[in-house]
Amino acid sequence: IQADGTDGNCVTFVLHDEDHTLGNSLRYMVMKNPDVEFCGYCITHPSESKINFRIQTRGGLPAVEPFRKGLNDLVGVCQHVLSTFEVRHSWRAQG
Repeated sequence: IQADGTDGNCVTFVLHDEDHTLGNSLRYMVMKNPDVEFCGYCITHPSESKINFRIQTRGGLPAVEPFRKGLNDLVGVCQHVLSTFEVRHSWRAQG
């Protein structure tokens, strides 16, 4: 969903079947980008599993770019945590 009167630098993405686990982690990753002016999310209602995730950028950067980068960076972090866990778990199982 694109905010009215903008050229793509202020966008609200609707994420279905998600909660604070993804919302807060993704917000952290997106806010690491210095071209992001604002990033926040809200759970629409406790009975709905839906997040409104809003990004506003500066300098004409389309909001979808830091959104994609944040998702990719988050996947990378999760893969690192998983591989570290598997290495340590397999070491303990052998010991």
